[in-house]
Amino acid sequence: MPKIDPLECSRCHRTVSAERPQTVCPACAGSLYVRYSALKYAKKPGPNAPASLWRYADVLPAADPVTLGEGWTPMLPSRRHPGLLIKEEANNPTGSFKARGMSLAVTMARHYGLKKLAAPSAGNAASALAAYAAAAGIEAHLFMPRDVPMANYLEGMAYGAHVTLVDGLISDCGRLVAEGAKTEGWFDVSTLKEPFRVEGKKTMGYELVEQLGWTYPDAVFYPTGGGVGLIGMWKAFEEMEQMGWVSGRRPKMIAVQASGCAPVARAWKEGAAVSKMFENAATFAAGLRVPKPYGDSTILDIVRESGGTVVDRSDEEILASLLDWARHEGLLLCPEGATATAAYDHLLATGFLKPSDQVVLFNTGSGLKYIDAIAEAMHLIRPGAKKYPERTPVGGIITPQ
Repeated sequence: MPKIDPLECSRCHRTVSAERPQTVCPACAGSLYVRYSALKYAKKPGPNAPASLWRYADVLPAADPVTLGEGWTPMLPSRRHPGLLIKEEANNPTGSFKARGMSLAVTMARHYGLKKLAAPSAGNAASALAAYAAAAGIEAHLFMPRDVPMANYLEGMAYGAHVTLVDGLISDCGRLVAEGAKTEGWFDVSTLKEPFRVEGKKTMGYELVEQLGWTYPDAVFYPTGGGVGLIGMWKAFEEMEQMGWVSGRRPKMIAVQASGCAPVARAWKEGAAVSKMFENAATFAAGLRVPKPYGDSTILDIVRESGGTVVDRSDEEILASLLDWARHEGLLLCPEGATATAAYDHLLATGFLKPSDQVVLFNTGSGLKYIDAIAEAMHLIRPGAKKYPERTPVGGIITPQ
């Protein structure tokens, strides 16, 4: 594992020491990136590399990992679209891609000796922080909207985290975390407000390139709430090119949002450099309900540089795509993943992409974590269950009472 160089601000490029924990750039509040001068010595993973994101230890910080087996998720070919591959992030611990970022964030928190971590979350990041903090013996404080999927609330409680449900959105949760960081001594691991969640998410870029034989696809579809994964993959592409692991044109990056909360899509359509707060955000794709991403300008820059686009789809289209993929491909996508499949259909129909284009589409989590939200969207009510008589053992045999 390489030693970290000074951290670099993604906006003003000021450098900051990595010898102690950092949040954002002290000069401009930009997100800090981890840099490594020793990348030229890094080697591609060999046949004995672990089947986890830690196969890329040569391009990750030098620290004792807090790992639950995250990463190295499968790439599943579509049965109907010859050019489409699904990167199935549901196979991660806690059932979503958030395990990648939290593995690195908690690894470095333990490395720095931090004792209390806090994060606002639309759901899955909280689940992942709770799990990794439990594995590391670190206290976790989670702030989630009150209508968060039940699975996320249950996970936080089961892992022993301190869970607060908030009447509001993730932006309201973020304000409470920022206040608590000042008064309670929590270290804030919010999206793009510490340097290491990006390092975990960038491994998605390394993986998809390795799984394609160290070549780029034509396009990558990424469900974009906070957008850390998209930003991390772009960083991975830059690093791989520096090391000579990949060459050619980078993929078109397609950022995907729900129409009920589409600040980046709106900024894209307006040609703006940053997004505005999206008022009255509402969508059953909980992970996309981020009314103003902290890294919005970076996301827009990446999409433009790559020749990509930003697409938003309605909840009705998302649900229809979710059910279509379940019934015809055997995959119960999360609503965020189904937003991407709906966007893929849209870009095929408009001619932005051709059916022969090689495309990697991220299903960022398991649909099973959204059972309550999907059932509500389907207007599905469980039939009344018959109450069976109690049973009592008689002579070692279980019989009706």
